[in-house]
Amino acid sequence: MNKRRQTYSRNSLDLRDKVQVKVLRKRLKVSDQQFASIVRKSGPSIAAITKEAKVT
Repeated sequence: MNKRRQTYSRNSLDLRDKVQVKVLRKRLKVSDQQFASIVRKSGPSIAAITKEAKVT
């Protein structure tokens, strides 16, 4: 069986991947609620999430 290889984008967060979300949330030192709010405001871009987290 051939499985499709997952392609990862280096600059966007896959919100379905719990590990990516957990690692980024811990790196930014924000709570679950704060992280969800930041992602709603800025979107899935890691750079935008980091920038927004530093502002709040």
